[in-house]
Amino acid sequence: MLDKVVIANRGEIALRILRACKELGIKTVAVHSKADADLMHLHLADESVCIGPNNPAESYLNIPAIISAAEVTHATAIHPGYGFLSENADFAEQVERSGFTFIGPSADVIRLMGDKVSAIEAMQKAGVPTVPGSNGALTDDDSRTMAIARDIGYPVIIKAAGGGGGRGMRVVHDEEELIASVALTKSEAGAAFNNDTVYLEKFLQNPRHVEFQVLADGQGNAIHLGDRDCSLQRRHQKVIEEAPAPGIPEAKRQEVASACTRACIELGYKGAGTFEFLYENGEFYFIEMNTRVQVEHPVTEMISGLDIVKEQLRIASGLPLSVRQEDIELKGHSFECRINAEDPKTFMPSPGKVVQFHAPGGNGVRVDSHLYNGYSVPPYYDSLIAKIISYGPDRETALTRMKNALDETVIEGIKTNIPLHQDLVTDPHFKEGCVSIHYLEKKLAD
Repeated sequence: MLDKVVIANRGEIALRILRACKELGIKTVAVHSKADADLMHLHLADESVCIGPNNPAESYLNIPAIISAAEVTHATAIHPGYGFLSENADFAEQVERSGFTFIGPSADVIRLMGDKVSAIEAMQKAGVPTVPGSNGALTDDDSRTMAIARDIGYPVIIKAAGGGGGRGMRVVHDEEELIASVALTKSEAGAAFNNDTVYLEKFLQNPRHVEFQVLADGQGNAIHLGDRDCSLQRRHQKVIEEAPAPGIPEAKRQEVASACTRACIELGYKGAGTFEFLYENGEFYFIEMNTRVQVEHPVTEMISGLDIVKEQLRIASGLPLSVRQEDIELKGHSFECRINAEDPKTFMPSPGKVVQFHAPGGNGVRVDSHLYNGYSVPPYYDSLIAKIISYGPDRETALTRMKNALDETVIEGIKTNIPLHQDLVTDPHFKEGCVSIHYLEKKLAD
């Protein structure tokens, strides 16, 4: 087992990683910016190191500072969490070159999956269903681009190979605007991602967002832990997630899940990962793979009984997966609400001092949060301050428990989006399940 791990992140995920390390008897080093000197996990870690000022570019995105922290504390590995440097292939490479273990897949695999064109090609080779499209980068041959779009049928979407999170994409509704849109997207992609490669896909008009959780040990073993529905989104950011995804035929679910595990083995994948799909009219279409632990991993843990972060640590230690596919029994249903420090109507960030924090409890309720009374939420980072997770033997029970948990939660001193969540969990269409990725945006607009 790893001896000492640097937790190269902050907030609730840093605390989550620390708890998993403690369960496995691994020593921990908490790195932090000056603004984060009062984070909860700093008081629980074996050691802590300040790696820079408030600006993330000078602290949590500062690769030399993080590696230096590992060196001075004699750590053996670095866990990147999610966000920040978690999917930065250069970071993974530098960690390994410096003699430390990167808790995640290899830099080559991160690079492969980070480029959407190469990722799609790899998925097609492995038999994972993809969206009809250009099957590779668009060239300067305008007639070829127009022929591809005509063959697919409008509307189409132009995407940057290096994009993600809703950035670097443009929907095109007719042929007249196609070539100009390609040129504009290429220009924007070059400026934003230092990579002007773009590709073209069929634009699915009313899909759901369904993803599959996988674990692979790099030793020829890979398993899946079922799927999650993450369709309730605002500006391409997930708001509520649930597992399993409702309304998916079991045969189709198993078919795609098996394809994902086969892809992991072919890639030589190591660690936790998520295959993200659009789901429309009974068909799955691969969009991207996230080569890290996801924000919404707790809902999968609730229905599978498996600790995903502990598996990450075991795999990074060189151990095989602790379970086989036939050992996994998915039971019940789980929801996660992302609680942000923001105005529930305008969505403007609401940093400040938490005067009162009371976490909900009861059967089937879990809270992942770094909040405590007197903690000041800084204005420099993502506004996520807590994740409320509910579990029940069925979807209805899990949703009822989530409603009760939201009603019990007290966060005073700052504004939060809890009122939005309270509205959503009683929304009749959401209660029925199977809403599309556009549902929340339309609801908010109305």
